[in-house]
Amino acid sequence: MPITVSRRSEDYLRTIYEISERKGYARIKDISEALGVRPSTAVEMVKKLCEQGLVNYERYGAITLTPQGKEIAQAVKKRHDVFKKFLELLLVPDDVAERDAHILEHQLHPKTVLQISRFVEFITWAMQSEHPRFIKIRVEEVLDEFRMYCKKHENNT
Repeated sequence: MPITVSRRSEDYLRTIYEISERKGYARIKDISEALGVRPSTAVEMVKKLCEQGLVNYERYGAITLTPQGKEIAQAVKKRHDVFKKFLELLLVPDDVAERDAHILEHQLHPKTVLQISRFVEFITWAMQSEHPRFIKIRVEEVLDEFRMYCKKHENNT
């Protein structure tokens, strides 16, 4: 039976996953710095995740994800990355896109996430495609037009 985790737990799992991808493991210091929390706060949450069987943790030791924790972390990261790419396509500044992707990764219905993911994949494919349908009007040209439209109207906000 799949486990339900809180948004905060998802944040910790994704953070541990991202740190582990870079270093091979995570430590409390890494997690607390990445999330902007006190080390004692990170310890408490990591203990809870350990009790749920989502991380392996021993005091003062490395923290690693269990297979179930890794599965959840990868799903959260994928949602985050899709939303960030979507917002970047809309020309949202990188720092804002990062923050908003973080909010969206927890908020939207799975069907909405799927459709946005498909849209981002399609646009990315179309920008690189030589398919006859996309030769006449390239997606990149449409995005360039959108950039100019945004520039023209940026003082109206």
